[in-house]
Amino acid sequence: MRTSLDRESIRNIKSRVHDFLRRYGMHYERIEMQGMCNEFIREMDKGLKGEGSLGMLPTYIDPYINITANKQVIAIDAGGTNIRVAQVSFGIDKKPVVDYFRSYPMPGSRGEISKEEFFGTLVSYLEPIINNSDKIGFCFSYDVEILPNKDGRIRDFRKEVKVKGMKGTMIGYGLLDALEEYGYTGKKDVIVLNDTAATLLGVKFLKNDKVYDDYIGFILGTGTNTCYTEENRNIVKARDICSSEGSMLVNIESGGYAKLPLGLIDIEFIQGTSNPDHHLFEKMVSGAYQGGLMLKILRKAAEEGLFSDAAAKAIIALDSLSGRDMDDFIENPFAGKLYKKDAFSEMDSACIYFLVDAFYERVARLVTVNLASVILKTGKGANPCVPVCIAAEGSVFGKSKLFRSKLDYYVKEFMNQKNGIYCEFASSENAVIIGAGIAGLSSTVDRN
Repeated sequence: MRTSLDRESIRNIKSRVHDFLRRYGMHYERIEMQGMCNEFIREMDKGLKGEGSLGMLPTYIDPYINITANKQVIAIDAGGTNIRVAQVSFGIDKKPVVDYFRSYPMPGSRGEISKEEFFGTLVSYLEPIINNSDKIGFCFSYDVEILPNKDGRIRDFRKEVKVKGMKGTMIGYGLLDALEEYGYTGKKDVIVLNDTAATLLGVKFLKNDKVYDDYIGFILGTGTNTCYTEENRNIVKARDICSSEGSMLVNIESGGYAKLPLGLIDIEFIQGTSNPDHHLFEKMVSGAYQGGLMLKILRKAAEEGLFSDAAAKAIIALDSLSGRDMDDFIENPFAGKLYKKDAFSEMDSACIYFLVDAFYERVARLVTVNLASVILKTGKGANPCVPVCIAAEGSVFGKSKLFRSKLDYYVKEFMNQKNGIYCEFASSENAVIIGAGIAGLSSTVDRN
């Protein structure tokens, strides 16, 4: 089809969209990146003291792990509505060998179950390989607190997984007890970590053919988080850690960052989410919230008269929207859930395009602040020949059509040119499983 809109008409539509976003405090220009970086770093420092909005949780995992060659380890990756189980070993050349890999439904993702049923189902998933190794690396990508013995205490599941009585449960102990109950009496050791740390370890190990100044783990999918290496002496909220030599991975809990310039539509949207005072950064950038926030923006724009009457009615009638729907629209603005053929004019579609484009521009600026702050805090990445490797995973990072090109722009413009820091993104198939295996070979949970 040919467009009936000329350049002047398109400029007017874009101008109206940006004026609307500015009126409601939703324009990406409000993300003053340098100032926000300084504030983010201050919050990181507070978090290391046990204050502020960033958790800065110690993982008790040394990023410089030496692993035993040719030793089998069982790796588990639990996240979302799926759980993956693998048997992994590492050759003399340090290359991983995956001898067994299976994907199953996450226990509790198809209806509420008991804690006993959860661990019993997990044991059944492990049964084909459970006798092949006494080491288990368990990547548990839910709300879990990692403890000094490298076990994890469950704080909560996401809505899609329902297990009664799991809050406060020790995930490693729970698995070991269930194995014993089902007759597996041999000694097993379990290490628990989250997907951010597992991704960092996996990519660090798999991309060892290039020299990097440092590594950062980054997840941007349903949720978002970041981890990095911190000197033990700086983790002052944990006396046993700060008095020891060395370093460890720290889980920043960056989704909880709260020093944000919220717009009026942000505030309205966030008030309708669970725990409206928590995870503000995550609610502005991550996949679980993008569709809902964009729908709020579209409805407000419809009320403000940015669309034709027919389009406004169609938008207000939408019952839901997802990040995938937004991507589909950008891919083809005249198809998909967001497009209503009998209601939308070309002007309406152009208006939606500019709203979605501005939305991802803001997401890219916020994410750049997150990543640049971590690199600036570490003092790494000054040499472009030896950049920081950002081990990145997640559906938004990997699949969003607008986001990635915008992120690359800000990496060049803000990180490279303005701040003189350099990074390189890296992903690898099965990085989380490999990272869980590496952690599982590192040391053990002390049950005493």
